[in-house]
Amino acid sequence: MPETYDRPPSGPRPDRRATNQAPPLVGHDVVGCDAALTEALARHGSPDLVGELAGLGREAGSAEAREHGVLANRHHPELVPYDRWGNRVDEVAFHPSWHWLMERAVSHGLQAAPWEQQEAGDPHAHLRRAGGFYAWSQTEPGHGCPISMTYAAVPALRADPAIAKEWAPLLAARSYDPGVRVPTRKSGALAGMGMTEKQGGSDVRANQTEAVPVDGDGWYALRGHKWFTSAPMNDVFLVLAQAAGGVTCFVVPRVLPDGTRNRIDVVRLKDKLGNRSNASSELELDGTLAQRLGDEGRGVRTIIEMVAATRLDCVLGSAALMRHALAEASWHVSHRAAFGGLLVDKPLMQNVVADLAVESEAATALAMRLAAAVDRPEDAHEVALRRIALPLAKFWVCKRTPAMVAEALECLGGNGYVEESGLPLMFRESPLNSIWEGSGNVNALDVLRALGREPEVLQAWITEVGAARGADARLDRAVDDTLSLLGDSGGLEVGARRLAGQMAACLQGSLLVRFAPAEVADAFCGSRFGASYGGTFGMLTSGGLRAVVDRATPVV
Repeated sequence: MPETYDRPPSGPRPDRRATNQAPPLVGHDVVGCDAALTEALARHGSPDLVGELAGLGREAGSAEAREHGVLANRHHPELVPYDRWGNRVDEVAFHPSWHWLMERAVSHGLQAAPWEQQEAGDPHAHLRRAGGFYAWSQTEPGHGCPISMTYAAVPALRADPAIAKEWAPLLAARSYDPGVRVPTRKSGALAGMGMTEKQGGSDVRANQTEAVPVDGDGWYALRGHKWFTSAPMNDVFLVLAQAAGGVTCFVVPRVLPDGTRNRIDVVRLKDKLGNRSNASSELELDGTLAQRLGDEGRGVRTIIEMVAATRLDCVLGSAALMRHALAEASWHVSHRAAFGGLLVDKPLMQNVVADLAVESEAATALAMRLAAAVDRPEDAHEVALRRIALPLAKFWVCKRTPAMVAEALECLGGNGYVEESGLPLMFRESPLNSIWEGSGNVNALDVLRALGREPEVLQAWITEVGAARGADARLDRAVDDTLSLLGDSGGLEVGARRLAGQMAACLQGSLLVRFAPAEVADAFCGSRFGASYGGTFGMLTSGGLRAVVDRATPVV
């Protein structure tokens, strides 16, 4: 007879039940739970904006949205160069979750809708859109790219009123209508851009794509290679090419007015570091038909407003990544116990999460301030501030994001290193906005260019930071130290990053000192402007850290 054993107790083994795990962060209002966002919307616009974005906020925080974000990145877009009969089609197939995310982003008016709303007299169109884009980007970052490019295309298209009249209403429509069809048969359209080439990158004046006129009505044939063109399934693209008069901007439709497909060959899809949901591609143009936008040789000048709009979205996108990472970290430590108590009750963890919260709030405050400036194009101060503060914020906020997201990931420990947490995707995505639309060096040098050519921008910066003069001695000293850097004419270029970083931090400090709770402003000024600041999160010396953490933690 075999040896007998006592029967195990009924029910599952204890080690098969997960305990001491934070529940998934779903079922919350991404807008309403973000005090930094809601206060900025009310401050620069109206308290009504918060209510207008409530539906978007609840949908962004839903389990459904989270699942679609996961699926859109798990099932990568696929290049379909030929159809089943052998016809060259150069299409990209997306998972249904991509279309779910896109449809909602468009229906919420996050693409080009604000431009028409502004023309109709809406005083807060761009601020409302910025709050929505920031909140909705926390569902999944990749689909924000075609949304952002569509938003940025409209001010560039206005260089030619006839072209703008043709395309702007379609780009502003709140109808997501994918597919390769003639624009007049679509209820909505999306725009992309093809600027960089493999030999030049940010140096677009080195572009080699050629443009040759084919008629007297502004149509050209393009021949060349575009190194990065995201969302190749969009309906229209802004492209730079060399015409006889120099670098010129062109409008390239996916489908020509007679219904035939334009010659846009998708060579391959890029294997990128960050999100996988968005299709970034290389394109070949060979006899591709395009309309000239603006004068020959004025291509860079024509797209300058597009660059500004895209840079704003880079700041918003990075601020959104910060906020999403912070929300996951603060939620986790509020539910995870270790060493005899909840992590959120441990002083050192409070210091880390509070520091992350301060960084996120500073980024959010600056991003919303810049969006509000877009709503006031007739105000000379707002125009000048936007000119200098956009490259400052693009440089600084986007540079701060990778370190911040990495620290938030560490708050979750090993759980944060696992794809299911969502933090690895955020971390991989975090360097993107610092590269896109001008790297850190390009933006730091653009700050110097603006200061050298447009004296009103320095006065705008001084006026903005001066609004907090006398409220915090540490901020006052930082402003004075920053101004002293401008006197070193011989070392301006080599020190451009230092100057840009200090100018941006002073703008953030001014906003927090004036508008944020005292504990947030004190923590920011005491660390970012302190002599002992080492750049590592969790080195705050101020009090009130638990209040800062509680302010940033989502409520379900």
